Amino acid sequence: MSTSKTKLDAGLVRELAAILREADLGEVEVEHEGLRIRVSKATSMAPAAPAIVQAPVAAPVAAAPVAAPAAPAAAPAAAPAAAPSNATTSPMVGTVYLSPEPGAKAFVQVGDKVKKGDTLMLIEAMKTFNPVTAESAGTVKEILVADAQPVEFGEPLIVVE
Repeated sequence: MSTSKTKLDAGLVRELAAILREADLGEVEVEHEGLRIRVSKATSMAPAAPAIVQAPVAAPVAAAPVAAPAAPAAAPAAAPAAAPSNATTSPMVGTVYLSPEPGAKAFVQVGDKVKKGDTLMLIEAMKTFNPVTAESAGTVKEILVADAQPVEFGEPLIVVE
């Protein structure tokens, strides 16, 4: 009986490894019927495993962004001025990138004219880069985030008027 369980586990490990490769993930963990299996890349990603271990430590650091909403609370006078219908908000939780790659020119700068659909910035979530596009044509009045800054869902990112 333990032999068939070992064969089942080996097949599951192979499937998880395939998912790991296909989705370009650093680690996959599954728990089913009391059995927990974790598969991670052993290449240069091995140092990333401690970083992933520190990611739960980053969850308490996510408590620091709770302090960060205290900073926007310190700037509610600016928030009503910067958060009208012309403020583009974050469609997801992730990390904002203002340029297509490190060292490259930013997608937009304050004063730039944009058309509806122009890429304003990227939000990286789960190793996927998602473009944030202009909801309407106008001029970039204010960029409310910094490059590589973590953002929450619904957080104002940029003002286009």
